[in-house]
Amino acid sequence: MQKISIVFDRLRSEEKLLQSQASDLGYETSMIDAKITQFDTGSKKNNYEFGDVTLERCISYYRGLHFTACLEFLDIPVINKFDVANLCGNKMISSMALEKNNIPTPKTYFAFSSEGAREIFEKTGYPLVIKPIIGSWGRSVFPIKDKDTADAIIENREVTDGPQDRIYYLQEMVDRPPRDIRVITVGDQAIAAMYRKSSGGFKTNIALGAEPEICDITNEIEDLCAKTSKAVGGGILGIDLMEDSSKGLVVHEVNNTVEFKGLVKVAKKNIPKEMIDFAINYIKR
Repeated sequence: MQKISIVFDRLRSEEKLLQSQASDLGYETSMIDAKITQFDTGSKKNNYEFGDVTLERCISYYRGLHFTACLEFLDIPVINKFDVANLCGNKMISSMALEKNNIPTPKTYFAFSSEGAREIFEKTGYPLVIKPIIGSWGRSVFPIKDKDTADAIIENREVTDGPQDRIYYLQEMVDRPPRDIRVITVGDQAIAAMYRKSSGGFKTNIALGAEPEICDITNEIEDLCAKTSKAVGGGILGIDLMEDSSKGLVVHEVNNTVEFKGLVKVAKKNIPKEMIDFAINYIKR
């Protein structure tokens, strides 16, 4: 019997659904809490209860990324791979990967000092959106519509002086409906999609109150998401699209550890089953 491990740092409904689906399909599962698992440079695969393949599902990006590195050190197949997690977890690196692979994406500017950021604002004008290069759920994402707001955010970054505060990721404000589209891809194939409608503010994150609504997967969405998945290395991904009034669909983010508890209730396909089937087929490659 093949065995699947699910690594987590907070046991959410998604991980429970994956475990249940794997059991229903006849696979043995092991639930691995990353917070209480240790490795060392002498660790061997047979020292642990990992299965034939591991799904990395940590909420913490850094914890999941470095746990994945440990799994690959032990030659344990893991979804997603370290290179995919590293790329998708860093907005700056992922933006460059999308652009390099001719994936339509909002124009984005990078600066490495407050002076450089101010120069971008002077050249481009307002509005722009500032985002941390690493982060999720819309945290620390702000529309900057004037110089006073820009100065306030820059001055705050100069005081906090965190490792990300020296890197300015500034993106054009896309003219779009008050919604975006979250697409779940498994093995480069779009399996489910939903609109995330703003609840009145700028952001469309479900975690911040955005309302989900099923979205039909058109040929355009299917093709764009397949190209995007291949551009970042594939696996199981959450691809976020915006409907630009002039450019059409653009990719503004690719997520490595995708949440699906809202979408699973309305999706036509069985999302957990698609993920488990992909993991089992991953072993056979």
